[in-house]
Amino acid sequence: MKKKEALFIGGILVLSLILWLGINHFQKGHYGYITITVDGNKLGTYSLGKDQTISIGHTNICEIKDGQAHMTEATCPDHLCMKQHAIDSKGGTIVCLPNKVVIEGTKASAGAQSDDGLSIDAVT
Repeated sequence: MKKKEALFIGGILVLSLILWLGINHFQKGHYGYITITVDGNKLGTYSLGKDQTISIGHTNICEIKDGQAHMTEATCPDHLCMKQHAIDSKGGTIVCLPNKVVIEGTKASAGAQSDDGLSIDAVT
């Protein structure tokens, strides 16, 4: 192998590494959002990037931890909402029919509160 070929292959490897690191850097920290509605009224939109516990009236408690949201407490008799899979950045829905609570997950949300308290603005 000649010197020019080795430099060319080395350059390709370095460029590939830079691109790979850049893609991974921009994908980290991109959490989705959940929107909580009670009886059809929007309670709020919350980032999955911030660990927190959300009281939903006097009936349910939703916990966001490690980029996932799940129902931890409910006053309904069957507790099916607590048995549903957690919502993550891929989306999903948790429903508590007796208490009329719906938690919907999305990748991004216009007007949602970010972790720093600033509103996210989107152009459609």
